[in-house]
Amino acid sequence: MYLKNQQEKLFMLDRYKRNITYLRISVTDRCDLRCVYCMPEEGIKLVRHEDILSYDEIIEVCRAGVELGVRKIKITGGEPLVRKGIEYLVEAIAKIPEIEDIGMTTNGILLEDHAHKLKDAGLMRINISLDTLDPEEYARITRGGDIIKVFRGIESAKKAGLNPVKLNTVIFDKDDNEKKENLIRFAEKNGLEIRFISKMNLQNGEFSIVEGGTGGNCRICNRIRLTANGFIKPCLFSDDIYNVRILGAKEAILKAIEFKPEKGSKSLLGNFYNIGG
Repeated sequence: MYLKNQQEKLFMLDRYKRNITYLRISVTDRCDLRCVYCMPEEGIKLVRHEDILSYDEIIEVCRAGVELGVRKIKITGGEPLVRKGIEYLVEAIAKIPEIEDIGMTTNGILLEDHAHKLKDAGLMRINISLDTLDPEEYARITRGGDIIKVFRGIESAKKAGLNPVKLNTVIFDKDDNEKKENLIRFAEKNGLEIRFISKMNLQNGEFSIVEGGTGGNCRICNRIRLTANGFIKPCLFSDDIYNVRILGAKEAILKAIEFKPEKGSKSLLGNFYNIGG
């Protein structure tokens, strides 16, 4: 890993010459849904509130990342909209001059009430999880979620100008072409972009390149992750972590870049709900 300045542009290269410019931030392990591919039915052991990074600590990590070349931020969870005052964090990140792109991934349940406030705070775009258009199937997958709230959230995001509005769809059966075609038509009709994500397994190391995106393509991966309880992860499919409270934000990021693997393997310790996917 090394840094260089070329025509006033900062490069943060890992050992495989990938320029790391993207930081994904999990702000909470809490969620208002219990999706079958993310959480066990009985729930999870939640991180203690005092172990969750404060917004000011997260902002400090963002500033350290920017000093090293980070230009893109994605806010995730759990479900980021269940954390109170999320607009404060968005506004603070958006005020960092070097940030070029700030987005969020949400399940959309609470988005109707937040979309315009998020846009006013500086959020640029949003990804909304939607695995089916069928209300009963949606309730089964999410263990009780109301798809009508998601549809309202999508409309609010469009009206607020959070462009592009992207749908994230988990595919359980690769041969389920009818489901994919229905979702593609829905996206086209409503001016949305859509990405299909094959169901992943952290413990078994099962993942593939996202259809309609770049996630899962290790050769060009430019991202690192900050967990809700303060660890920088160089790779979703790795158990390497670096504590920002112990090492300091800048040193934790540098360690993550230095030891970012060439490709993902598996993670025996991580879970999607507290890493951010």
